[in-house]
Amino acid sequence: MAQTDEEIHTTVRASYTRLAVASTSCCGPAPTELGCCGPAPTEVGYRPEELADLPDEAVMGLGCGNPVALADIEEGDTVLDLGSGGGIDVFLAARKTGDTGRVIGVDMTPEMLQRAKANAGRLGLDNVEFRRGLIEELPVADASVDVIISNCVINLAPDKGRVFAEVLRVLRPGGRLVVSDIVTDGPLPDSVADDPAAWASCVAGALPKDEYLDTMRAAGLTDVEVLKQDGSGPVFSITVRALRPPARGRST
Repeated sequence: MAQTDEEIHTTVRASYTRLAVASTSCCGPAPTELGCCGPAPTEVGYRPEELADLPDEAVMGLGCGNPVALADIEEGDTVLDLGSGGGIDVFLAARKTGDTGRVIGVDMTPEMLQRAKANAGRLGLDNVEFRRGLIEELPVADASVDVIISNCVINLAPDKGRVFAEVLRVLRPGGRLVVSDIVTDGPLPDSVADDPAAWASCVAGALPKDEYLDTMRAAGLTDVEVLKQDGSGPVFSITVRALRPPARGRST
C-alpha cells in the first residue's frame, strides 16, 4: 500500500533521529539499520583537508557528493542547506562566505538540529544558524538566498515538485541551486517504493534521472546542468546546478 506524505516524513524522521543520537557515524556498524545512504565522506568528493578541522560529529557519511565544492560560493553570500544533518556542508560553506555572509541549515529532525548546533558551538561559528522545517515548506523569506545547496536529501521528500518550487521562491533572481542527490536509470518496482526502510535509505524516493531534471525545470528553474555523475544504474548519484532566472531587464 502506498504511503502518505506524512507517513514518509515520519519514517524518515525516525530513522535520522536514531542516526543523530548514535555514537557512531553512518559508516559505522549496521548502517542500513540506521537508514543511512552514501559511502564514507572521503569517497564522495570531500578532500581530507576539508574535513580535518571539523568535529567528528559533523562528518556523518550521509552525503552522495560535495555540492559546496561546485557551488561557487563567494564571500558575503547567503547560503541555504536543505537537510543540513550534522552540519558538514553548512560549515564548509561558512568558510567561503566569511563573516560578511551567512549560512542557514534547515532540517526536520530536532535531534539533528541539536547535533548541528553543538557542532557549530565547538567550531565557534557566528555566521551559521539552524532552523527546523520541511524542505517542502522552507522557513526562509522570499528571494533572500544567493545559493542553495543540498546533499542526498531531496530524494527523501515525497513531493519533489514542492521542494523545487520552494527553491525558486527563496532564491534571489539569478541565484543558484547546486544539489547532489540519488537518482535511478528507470522506475523502481512498486515493492521498493512502498517499503518504509527503502525510503529512509535514499532508494524508494529516488526519481529517474531525466524525471528529476524535468521536475526542476517544471518548477521554473533554468540552465539545469549535470555537473558530475558518480556510478551508474540502477541507482547512482548526480550533482546538478540550476538557476533562478534573473529579473527582467537585469543581468546576473
